[in-house]
Amino acid sequence: MRFPPCVESTVAGQPYPLLFATMSGAHLYGFASEDSDFDIRACHVLPLPEILGLSKGPATLDRTEVHDGVEIDLVSHDAEKFFGMILGKNGYVLEQVFSPLVLRGGEHHERLKAIATNCITKHHAHHYLGFARGQRALFEKHTPPRIKPLLYTYRVLLTGIHLLRSGVVEANLPRLDLEQASIFTLGA
Repeated sequence: MRFPPCVESTVAGQPYPLLFATMSGAHLYGFASEDSDFDIRACHVLPLPEILGLSKGPATLDRTEVHDGVEIDLVSHDAEKFFGMILGKNGYVLEQVFSPLVLRGGEHHERLKAIATNCITKHHAHHYLGFARGQRALFEKHTPPRIKPLLYTYRVLLTGIHLLRSGVVEANLPRLDLEQASIFTLGA
């Protein structure tokens, strides 16, 4: 998948080295539109003085920029925080690590994926069910109903089901939907 040059320049302009940077949001979920923003998720490494010194570096970098009408939302967590979230059964960070839309990768990213695979447990069900409940509440709150929370509810439930059945992170709704359709066809 090709992204506008401003996506690459945003990644390149980060103040700290990145373990990885991937695309998330509608692009990862398989329902991006012409006006979709670009959701970049990353993990950065703070220099030693900002880890051990009196002034700790930022645990999270969060910036939203607009370049030539293109909105880019970048969120990067430092390695310590990111690893804690992986150990905390956070499915969202698993989706970031395993996103096939890699903007920055390499050996460290591959090693992180191998480690993250061993962090997948049945407890991730709580993450996905909680997220689905929140999205369903957003759907029910609006009159007339908005489709985006319903899409997110469906996507997150299928992602959670797929993860618990297979141990593999898949966040792309069209692929998940095709898989579910084939399961129901085979079971008929």
